[in-house]
Amino acid sequence: MKQNLFSRDFTLVVIGQIISLFGNATIRFALPLYLLNQTGSSALYGTVMACAFIPAILLSPIGGVVADRVNKRNIMVILDFFTAAVILGFSLLMGNVNLVVLLTVTMMLLYGIAGAYQPSVQASIPALVSPEHFMEANSIINTISSFANLIGPVLGGMLYSAYGLKMVLLLCMVCFFLSAVMELFIRIPFVKQDSRGGILKMVNGDFRESFQFIRKEKPQIGRVTLVVCEINLFLSAMIIVAVPYLVTELLSLGSDSMANTLYSFSQGALAAGGLTGGILAGVFGKRLSVGKAGGLIAAAAFAVFPIGLALAFRLFDMGIYLVITGCCFVIMVLSTMFSVQMMSFVQAETPGHLIGKVIAVILTISMCAQPLGNALYGVLFELCEGFEFAVVLFAGVISLVIALGAGQRFRELG
Repeated sequence: MKQNLFSRDFTLVVIGQIISLFGNATIRFALPLYLLNQTGSSALYGTVMACAFIPAILLSPIGGVVADRVNKRNIMVILDFFTAAVILGFSLLMGNVNLVVLLTVTMMLLYGIAGAYQPSVQASIPALVSPEHFMEANSIINTISSFANLIGPVLGGMLYSAYGLKMVLLLCMVCFFLSAVMELFIRIPFVKQDSRGGILKMVNGDFRESFQFIRKEKPQIGRVTLVVCEINLFLSAMIIVAVPYLVTELLSLGSDSMANTLYSFSQGALAAGGLTGGILAGVFGKRLSVGKAGGLIAAAAFAVFPIGLALAFRLFDMGIYLVITGCCFVIMVLSTMFSVQMMSFVQAETPGHLIGKVIAVILTISMCAQPLGNALYGVLFELCEGFEFAVVLFAGVISLVIALGAGQRFRELG
């Protein structure tokens, strides 16, 4: 076990993540925005985003099984090369096939790859750093993700507005290719596990072992997972659908190009909040008690209400935009600190031979709510046209109720 946090291999993982996540943030910004610009439909946007999450849910547990049985470096390299190939395929087919079908399939592939990829990254941390550095290592990975999400949408929005989608696609292909090349030089300790009995028997056995561990040995992990699932359904999904719809379709912020650019700044604010939250989690890691995690969720829920009130009282449109952007920043600061706490808790409580599978199960369960939430809010915003504030306030109230109910569960862990 490495005693120094920034070992050679962990540093290479960090650099590879910077490049890969930059491309990921940019492509996930540009493709849905392109669809929304072309159709103007929040329901269609929410439905496509819901479909995109389905492969991530299905492939995340498989990624966890593979992460524990295959060299994690090889998984990262193969998936980054494949992502570059998917973007190339989209570029070649764009304009020749139905846009909605092509974009839906592409988004499903991209999210599916991400679902299979993430368990390998999270499971590699215990193999590269010592337990006392888990909080710092997770904080760094979250900070990188937030930094990429900060720079990616802003630069992607500028390129998209100035040069169109194809320039963004080219940039993302280069990012994933460079990330895969970088990851070829990573050395992650790997112990081959017994894989006799066929792939189906192996997968079934691994899942049974993971669920049994969560259900019987560490039921507190299951309780944490359910809270994350509820927050994804009512808070995260609302932010995902509301921000692009409100900024680019509802508010009058100038030309389409200006609205798209302002939306990229809102996405940047979300990422800046994640970056700030990741840094704070690293700085105050020793002081962040799991027992107080419910307070972070409650504070994030309270930050939703100014958005709803600004929409209800119809402030001037730029004022509403600033409220949305500012509140999104605060929500991301708090939710990122919560995420780092939870991931560090799970890593510390899980044996090394199970960690990839357990993380995959947690990610799968928590992501199950995301497609439903995306579709729900897409329909709600369309049905409540002219009363969008009611949808936002609904999300805030439900999220606050969840946070208050979860407080006791987290206090039991602390």
